[in-house]
Amino acid sequence: MSADIMPGCEPFSFHGSTSGVLVLHGFTGNPSSMRSLGELAAKAGYSVELPRLAGHGTTVQDMMTTTWADWSRDAEEAYDTLSARCDRVAVVGLSMGGGLGAHIAEVRPSVAGCVLINPIVKPPPEVVEGVRQLLEAGVETVEAIGSDIKKEGTLEASYDATPLAAVLSLFSGIQTVHKNLSDISAPVLLISSREDHVVTSDNGDELVAKVSGPIERIWLENSYHVATIDNDQELVESLTMDFLARVLS
Repeated sequence: MSADIMPGCEPFSFHGSTSGVLVLHGFTGNPSSMRSLGELAAKAGYSVELPRLAGHGTTVQDMMTTTWADWSRDAEEAYDTLSARCDRVAVVGLSMGGGLGAHIAEVRPSVAGCVLINPIVKPPPEVVEGVRQLLEAGVETVEAIGSDIKKEGTLEASYDATPLAAVLSLFSGIQTVHKNLSDISAPVLLISSREDHVVTSDNGDELVAKVSGPIERIWLENSYHVATIDNDQELVESLTMDFLARVLS
């Protein structure tokens, strides 16, 4: 049984028009980092699903029982829920949520467009090997990766540790996403922080080089990884809403 959801980390759902927006949070994070975007989309009249991915928003121990298969299932089911009541659906994702957004665009060709914010789409080989060695040595968690935020006084409601088996599962899932990037034909808005201490900028480079559909990249100069609640939050939101208006019209 899952642990209790942390206050403020609940999923968000809104039944609006026949244009839908799937919003996806990051690894060890939860819907709170994306809620403002989800609520903005709802305010604009779109139908919105912002799921709490399995093992997130509760406890690290809870997350240690989950894998990429669980998170991608949750994302696919939320997309299919929207598709059942909407004519067009776009995806907005941060970090792992961006990787999941790319995955959705690969396996659901009906996607109208994707906003990918500091997405991970390429597993770093040296980190993969390091994680494997730590797991073999009996280490289950390392220090937290959350709250990579430049804005003073702002913290992400993420876990205080990073479960390594889940990290390895994430990298395994992302390996498949990376292999199939050319299957993405939907328009993509890629939002990249110039300084990001969690996901390296070459992830965005891979998207620019390999997706088959139109892609536009915007650089953020005043935010770190969790750009949705950092100094550039308003810019991220305005860019996202303008893009949604274009692809969902």
